[in-house]
Amino acid sequence: MSEVDVVLPDGSHRTLRAGATARDVAEAIGARLAKDALAARVGGALVDLAAPVPDGAEVAIITPASDEGREVLRHSTAHVLAQAVRRLWPGAKYAIGPAIENGFYYDFELPHGARFTDEDLARIESVMREIIAEDQSFTRDEMSIDEGLHLFADQPYKIEIITKVKEGASDEEDLGEVAGGASISIYRNSEEFVDLCRGPHVPSTKRLGHFKLMRVAGAYWRGDEKRPQLQRVYGTAFETEAGLAAHLHMLAEAEKRDHRRLASELDLISFPSELGGGLAVWHPRGGIVRKQMEDFSRERHQAGGYEFVVTPHLANARVFETSGHLGFYKDAMYPPMEMDNGTYYMKPMNCPMHCLIFKSRARSYRELPLRLFELGTVYRYERAGTLHGLMRIRGFTQDDSHIYCTEEQLDEEIASLLGFVMDMLRAFGFEDFSAYLSTKDPDKYVGSDEIWETATEALRGAMERFGLAYQVKAGDAAFYGPKIDIDVRDAIGRRWQLSTIQCDFNHPERFDLEYVGADNQRHRPIMLHRALFGSIERFFGVLLEHYAGNLPTWLAPEQVRVLGVRTDHDDYAASVAAVLGAEGVRVNVEPGDEPLGARIRRAKLEKVPYVLVVGDEDVAAGTVGINARGSEEPERGVDLSEFLSALRAEIAAHERPED
Repeated sequence: MSEVDVVLPDGSHRTLRAGATARDVAEAIGARLAKDALAARVGGALVDLAAPVPDGAEVAIITPASDEGREVLRHSTAHVLAQAVRRLWPGAKYAIGPAIENGFYYDFELPHGARFTDEDLARIESVMREIIAEDQSFTRDEMSIDEGLHLFADQPYKIEIITKVKEGASDEEDLGEVAGGASISIYRNSEEFVDLCRGPHVPSTKRLGHFKLMRVAGAYWRGDEKRPQLQRVYGTAFETEAGLAAHLHMLAEAEKRDHRRLASELDLISFPSELGGGLAVWHPRGGIVRKQMEDFSRERHQAGGYEFVVTPHLANARVFETSGHLGFYKDAMYPPMEMDNGTYYMKPMNCPMHCLIFKSRARSYRELPLRLFELGTVYRYERAGTLHGLMRIRGFTQDDSHIYCTEEQLDEEIASLLGFVMDMLRAFGFEDFSAYLSTKDPDKYVGSDEIWETATEALRGAMERFGLAYQVKAGDAAFYGPKIDIDVRDAIGRRWQLSTIQCDFNHPERFDLEYVGADNQRHRPIMLHRALFGSIERFFGVLLEHYAGNLPTWLAPEQVRVLGVRTDHDDYAASVAAVLGAEGVRVNVEPGDEPLGARIRRAKLEKVPYVLVVGDEDVAAGTVGINARGSEEPERGVDLSEFLSALRAEIAAHERPED
C-alpha cells in the first residue's frame, strides 16, 4: 500500500503516503493547525503526533485549547515535575503522576526520609523551567515486561505496577501508566529521565511553560492507609499565561470562600475532634439555616405530590443482602453490630427501606406514580484522607426521593422530576445548569434492552424539553439503569455536581416489588432515585461558597439587626425588633453601649443582610435608617412599614424564581 486515506471530524478525507503520522495529517490540513497540534485521536484512541495512522482511520487533531489538549499538557508537565525532583533529589522514588481536573500531581518518596517544604516548590519550578528551555523531546518506546522490570529495578512503585500487569491484575489506574498486555510503554524526555506511561505527550518540553506548583500533601500509596505514605506535589497548567492567571485568581477567590473557614467565622457548624473525623455539629445559627432549607424542601415536595416517610438509621444485615449493598458497597459501610437477634449495619442508603415501604402491602396501578420522600440520615465510612469539611463527610442527610411508576408513566415522570429539580435549584440562586447522561455499558447491565432504551430516551427527552445542555457518557451508567447528573455553576465559575435522577431496574427485582395493573396482572414497577441537594450538608457547603457567606435574606440566620445610636435609643430599637419579630423576621437588637461604628462593622462581618440604625429623628418619626448589605450608602428616615413590606417581598421572591 503506497497511500492511506483518513477521515477528519467534518467527514472530509485526506490521502497521505503510507506510514504517515498524525503530525502529517495536521500538516496536510494546514500550517497553523500543525503548529498548534499537541496530540491526536486516531480511531478513538489518544496518541502522540509521531504515531502512524492506519488506512481508513478517523483522525482528530488535539490542540491546547481543548479539554483533551489541556490533559496532555498537564500530564506532560507532571513528567517534567518528576524529572526536576530527580535532579534535585537523586535517588528519589516516583510513583504515579496523572492529569486531574484543572491540574496534575506526582507522588514521591524522597531519599533518607527527606520532606518537601514550601520553599522547595520554588526550587522545583525553577528546575522545571530549565528542562522546558532545553526543548527535550518526549520519545515513546515499548518493551517487554521483563525489560521494564530491569529498567525500573530501582523504582519499587513502578515495579509494582509492572508486576501487576504481568500477573493480569492491573486496575484502571495502572493501565493509565502502561500500554497493558504483553508489553509496557515508556517515555523519555532525555537520557536523564524515563517514565512508565501510556501517554500521549506533547512533542517536546518547549510546548509547556504556563504552570505553577500549588502545594504538597501526604498520600498513601494506592490510597491504602497500611501502605507507605508518599509526598504528593500538586500543580496546575494551562495553554496560556492568561488562562493560568485566571485559574489562580479563581483559586484565591475560592480560598476566601472556603466553607470551612466561613462556617467557623459565622458560628454555623464545627467538627469537634471528640466526635471523630467527618462528623459535624450544627450550631444554633447554622441550625436556623438548615431548618429553612428543610422546611422549604418539605413544602415544595408536599406541593409536588410526594408522600413523607421516615426510616430508621440502622437495619438488619438481611436488608442490605437483599439490596446488594453488602455485596458491592460493604467497604464504604460502617462495621456490623452484633445483637442478640442478628447483625445490624448503619444504613448507607435510604432506598432499601423505601422498597420495604412499597412492599408493605399490595399495590395497584391506581397508586402510581408513588413518590416517597425522606430527609434521611445515612452513614458512609469515607477514608480519612478524603474527608473535606461538609463536601466529603461520614454522616449526612439526603433529601431522598424514590418514585415507583409504570413504564408508560416514565416519560412524564422524568420530565416532571427534572423540572422540579431545576425549579428548586433556581430558588437557591443557581441559574447555570449542565448535565451528563450516563448510558448503558453493553457488557454489564440488568433489564431488557427495550426498557433501557425507553428509560434513556425519557432522560434525553426531558433534558431537551427543558433546553438543558448535556453530554453523553457512553457506557458509564451503573448496571441497574441510566441516569442524569446535574451540575450547577457557582459565582466564581466552578461546577458542582448536585442532583441526580437515576433509573433503577434492579431494586424492584431484588425486593420482588409488584403492582396489579389494569389488566389484573402483576407487574414490576420502575424505580427512580432522585437526590436533589445530594445531601443537606454538602449543599449547605456549596451555598456558603457560592454566596461567600452572604446567604440570601430568606436563608440568613439573622435577617435584621437593630442598633440604637446611643443607649437612650435602645427602647425604640427593641420596639422596632418586636414589630419585625411579630412578622416572622429573624431579628436581634444590639445595645448601644459600644461605639456605633464598631457595632455596624461587626454586623457586616457577620454578614447580616440588613442593619437598621435608629436615632433621635427615627424615634420621633417612627422611621429607621437602613444599612443594606453590599450597599454604598445607607438610607435615612425610611418608614418602618415600608421597610417591612419590601422585606416581605424580598423573602417571598425565592419561592417563584423567574424561568
